Amino acid sequence: MSVVSLQKGQKIDLTKGNAGLTKLLVGLGWDPVKKSGGFLGGIFGGGGNANIDCDASVIMLDQNGKITKEKNLVYFGNQKSQCGSVIHSGDNLTGDGEGDDEQLNVDLSRVPNDVHKLVFVVNIYDCVSRRQDFGMIGNAYIRVVNASNNQELCKFNLTENYSGKTSLIVGELYRYNDEWKFSAIGEGTTDTAISQLVRRYS
Repeated sequence: MSVVSLQKGQKIDLTKGNAGLTKLLVGLGWDPVKKSGGFLGGIFGGGGNANIDCDASVIMLDQNGKITKEKNLVYFGNQKSQCGSVIHSGDNLTGDGEGDDEQLNVDLSRVPNDVHKLVFVVNIYDCVSRRQDFGMIGNAYIRVVNASNNQELCKFNLTENYSGKTSLIVGELYRYNDEWKFSAIGEGTTDTAISQLVRRYS
């Protein structure tokens, strides 16, 4: 089965026709855009890249699209949901290197009945004082993998220009008629911290 490459706004059935699919790995990746050097680059710290620390998080929502429990936010400071259905692999501080920068394991069979949607977001840590935004990030993507056989089910490359945006609502896993779907969102926001992103849903 070939990987489904999603465009912004597209949705895909994950569990329908895929009986027994419960364990997913959701990988998110990004790379710092190479800056040119030159005279100004030399004054402002050379042509190298300042590390951009992007943080992936999951906000678990009820059927009204609200977060009702503090423990329903999974991020680097709370790496496991109370129900054990979502586990964060840990914080990557630079985004360097190939492959996923941060990963989240999702066990659909353990997602509580009152949780209807898992929203995957990425924000830039300390973006205000570091003066960083997603215009400085390239090759961002989210992919969903069947964790039982490492088969990639779908991938969404975020190809828009997100200059000036400091957070991204990347994608959503959600229940639909007792099945699970994935939706490619790719919406940039000017929220400067995970707490501001969560406020959208509280």
